[in-house]
Amino acid sequence: MGVKELFNIEGKVAMITGGSRGLGLQMAEALGEVGCRIAITARKADELRDAQAHLKSQGIEAETFVNDLSKPEGIPALVEEVVDRVGMVDILINNAGATWGAPAEEYPDEAWHKVMNLNVDSTFFLAREVAKRCMIPRRAGKIINVASVAGLRGSATNVSTIAYHTSKGAVVNFTRALASEWGKYNINVNGICPGFFPSKMSAGLLEKVAEGVIARAPLHRIGGDEDLKGVVVFLASEASRHITGQNIAVDGGISAV
Repeated sequence: MGVKELFNIEGKVAMITGGSRGLGLQMAEALGEVGCRIAITARKADELRDAQAHLKSQGIEAETFVNDLSKPEGIPALVEEVVDRVGMVDILINNAGATWGAPAEEYPDEAWHKVMNLNVDSTFFLAREVAKRCMIPRRAGKIINVASVAGLRGSATNVSTIAYHTSKGAVVNFTRALASEWGKYNINVNGICPGFFPSKMSAGLLEKVAEGVIARAPLHRIGGDEDLKGVVVFLASEASRHITGQNIAVDGGISAV
């Protein structure tokens, strides 16, 4: 098999959660550009419509699905609808996430549960449903979990996001554990750990820390609009078929220093 064939995922069905904006939309663009059939999910119908129009302007057709992944009872119906409208899921990108800032000693119970429910629980419940419905019966699949460099280390002293850091650390090891179990089904499970990228979720924090992050990062930059595209196509393709249980930091090198 040649290199071009290893990277060829044209016609594969890719389901991206949190795909209406930010990193999710960036990954949908990448997978759509190389010919995947795209299904994006998010909570807000208006943001999904905007994302669909944006993708269409780039020549990418995408189906949209309104769903609140923090309510696990709706996940089986979501997967069934994706299968009915787009096809059996070949590539699952678990990207939807939330954060909440507060000092640990004052952290609200509600905030802790909100972050954990979306960042950890829904990641497992959706992966389980997609695997049972689409991947295990066909002995093939690619699951890509979007964690964070926040899951690889503690936070800076001026950052108070204990639930986010904890949840992303859980996703990092969830990726390893699930890869260990599902390798026998020829399902690759890997993680992407982005550093700081401009997004609606990170905007407030970036105002505080961007200058310091840029100064410390070996590449002296934060993430841009195209910096996840290559890695997501690689992990979604047969080029990464001998890689599983790994978490790749895409952070300008800051986790290495």
